[in-house]
Amino acid sequence: MKKQKGFSLIELLIVVAIILIIAAIAIPNLLRSRMAANEASAVGSLRTINTAEVTYSTTYPSIGFAALTSLGGTAPCTSASSTSACLLDDVLGSGIKSGYTFVTAAGATTPAVTYVSNASPSVPGQSGTRYFYSDQSGVIRYNGTTPATSGDAAL
Repeated sequence: MKKQKGFSLIELLIVVAIILIIAAIAIPNLLRSRMAANEASAVGSLRTINTAEVTYSTTYPSIGFAALTSLGGTAPCTSASSTSACLLDDVLGSGIKSGYTFVTAAGATTPAVTYVSNASPSVPGQSGTRYFYSDQSGVIRYNGTTPATSGDAAL
């Protein structure tokens, strides 16, 4: 009788079971890593917005601080103006980046001497768990359950 070469069904099932166990351990860690990366990107983006706000208010002192749409620009950004300052890239200027939604509003006075920036996870619990806030002070604050405000803890 000729001896057959290959794997038995039991051996293949054992290998599949081992792969499933490894995947069950690895996938949650991957998701947590992605959320941590999204949160780090949101903090970096708020720092970029803070820098853009200071640059904008220095460049256009009669206007002061600006909304997020005025800080960005349309690609390619060939000439800056007070309505399209070209200080932010197109992705961040659109208000959505790396699983977070950004909203920046300038104060009501002219020139605007205050502004607030908020970063909220697009899908709380999946794209990120913390909410971030910053204002003209440049301090970035966070809250783990609700949109952050000026009274929350600083990073």
